[in-house]
Amino acid sequence: MTIHTKVMNYVPGTYPKRKPKASILTDYYMKEWDKDRSELKAKEDKKMPPCICFSRKIGVGALEIADLLAEKTGYPVLEREIIEHMADDADLNKKTITFFDEHYPGKLKELAAFLFAEKSYIMSDYVRNLFRTILSLADIESSIFVGHGTHLILPRDRVMAVRLICSREYRRLRLAAMLDVDDKHVEGKLDEIDKEQRVFFKKVFHKQDASPYEFDLCINCDYIKNPQSAADVIYTAFMEKFASDLNG
Repeated sequence: MTIHTKVMNYVPGTYPKRKPKASILTDYYMKEWDKDRSELKAKEDKKMPPCICFSRKIGVGALEIADLLAEKTGYPVLEREIIEHMADDADLNKKTITFFDEHYPGKLKELAAFLFAEKSYIMSDYVRNLFRTILSLADIESSIFVGHGTHLILPRDRVMAVRLICSREYRRLRLAAMLDVDDKHVEGKLDEIDKEQRVFFKKVFHKQDASPYEFDLCINCDYIKNPQSAADVIYTAFMEKFASDLNG
């Protein structure tokens, strides 16, 4: 879904200062998946690298904070455009399936049992590809994931799960400033964006909303307004949680 304005198109999960990275990162991960089999096999006994997962209402500024965090950690930011591109690409799916099935046999069934318990649930091809893509990306190196419920997909003990919240007014004013339009013009668009997000979580996770108990850290951007401050808090918490991994 895209919001059309006279100034620019706003794709949820992006902000104007970012440059497209999907093709660059896609090439990188394809090369990683094509590495010598013995090199990949050597990683099987190792833990998945620790990563950071952002959950948010779209418009809160998660990508800006993630980019600042990337500067401190050196980790790539994997956001909506990149993840969906890789999950939807037929050629990439072949590589992802091969990599995933070798490293995580039976993992999709295990994930379905964990997420949905006794409920009857059949994964669509889209959901299977999404789960495989996220797990395969996380296996290669420490990364910063934004959105798509990645904190629910990846092993909980390998994730710093962060929830960014704010008031609707904060989101409305921020989005209007980004698009350089009157804030009243984005009110209806926020409803559309929120509905799309609810539909996604209902379809993929059978969930209506995110519980605060799912996260290591919740930050209210109405009060911690400076993105750098938020990034610094998350960085400190991440370094403390995974001190043994990062300093070992």
